[in-house]
Amino acid sequence: MSADIDLGSVLRPVRQGNAFEETVERLLTVIKLGMIGPGERFPAERELAAQLGISRLTLREAIRELQQAGYVESRRGRLGGTFITYTRPEPSVGALRRLAEQHGPKLADAITFRFAVETGAADMLAQQIAAGGVQGDALRAKLTDVSSASQQDYRRLDTLFHLAIAELTGSTLLSAACADARMRLNDLLDAMPVLRQNIAHAAIQHTAIVDAILAGDPDGARTAMAEHLAGTGALLRGFLG
Repeated sequence: MSADIDLGSVLRPVRQGNAFEETVERLLTVIKLGMIGPGERFPAERELAAQLGISRLTLREAIRELQQAGYVESRRGRLGGTFITYTRPEPSVGALRRLAEQHGPKLADAITFRFAVETGAADMLAQQIAAGGVQGDALRAKLTDVSSASQQDYRRLDTLFHLAIAELTGSTLLSAACADARMRLNDLLDAMPVLRQNIAHAAIQHTAIVDAILAGDPDGARTAMAEHLAGTGALLRGFLG
């Protein structure tokens, strides 16, 4: 499993009326956001079932369906478990436009939601650091990871960087909201080409976000995050226009 990633914001207890369906949804969110990367494995079955508040039978049924769909592979033995086999699709402008047509009416709403929760998370974490309640080493580590990412792994590590900001506030509700906001745009972001110049620009913006947060500057953190998200929004509109 990816180091230092808390799955609790996504693997929340499911409702019993739709336990199977919601279990599949939760597991797919973890997979598609890259919270557990290709070749890595989910927590042990007993731990996973307890987190989701379901029986191990329900969990096994969900995993079986995901295995048949090509997202995971179950291995037996001492080093066994449920391993991620899903890989992100190659970026495609055609796929991006098809997704936009399908989800067009909800796109502006999803961008607004993401803007609100992620700027709020940056603001809150900066406040907590200013008060001496949070250390910034984990955030620096995530910045290093995304700054040195290959083009192939950039989207996943970018996601983990953004989710870490909310996670470090200690608010499970805020972490869940940020994961939800990211997931609503995930397929569009995956379909968008990864541009070298954009990666370089994003690295500067990521650094500005981290610097403001670690300086305990809520206004600066909110402004830096807003500028960064506006850039992503501009690219989406450009490719969809």
